Amino acid sequence: MKTRVTLLVFISLFFIQSRTAAQTYYYNATKTFNENGYTYQCDVATSTMVTLYNKSNQFTYTDMYYKGTDHTYRYNGSNDAFDTETWTRATCYSIVNNAFSNSEKGRVRRDSFGITLIIDSSTGKVIEVYFRFTKTNKFATIPVSVYRKIETELKANIWVTPTAEGKKLNYLMLGWMHEVEPPTLPD
Repeated sequence: MKTRVTLLVFISLFFIQSRTAAQTYYYNATKTFNENGYTYQCDVATSTMVTLYNKSNQFTYTDMYYKGTDHTYRYNGSNDAFDTETWTRATCYSIVNNAFSNSEKGRVRRDSFGITLIIDSSTGKVIEVYFRFTKTNKFATIPVSVYRKIETELKANIWVTPTAEGKKLNYLMLGWMHEVEPPTLPD
């Protein structure tokens, strides 16, 4: 009996290990993903940092500056560019968490990735989204389609109210490091 249990444990561990080792890391090198009606760009820096974004983004690598000038906006620790609403953060977190399947949530457990929203300074609407993680991060195993789903949901459902100061800028930015909620147990 003891031999059977040992053999069963060994076989189970083998399958778990092989399943873990078989994970596909999609973002090992700089490349373009042409998907169903959209194109994403994956830029991998020499530091192994991945920046993943919709190829149509215009502000991913653009500094924030005051419109009509060459004066760069310097973030001073306070949010004087837009009013903070009580619902924005919770809605953002919910959108991101709901984009992942239970299997994906289990795979990325205890890891985080960066999400940045680029916001139109006139309207307060999200106009671009980009993601940052390292190429060995668990989020590098998540397909582009999940990031696309997050992008479209954030663009459709998130907005802020720009302040007078914020309306002077070429765009507004809202970003955070996100750890996906644990998977839910099936009923």
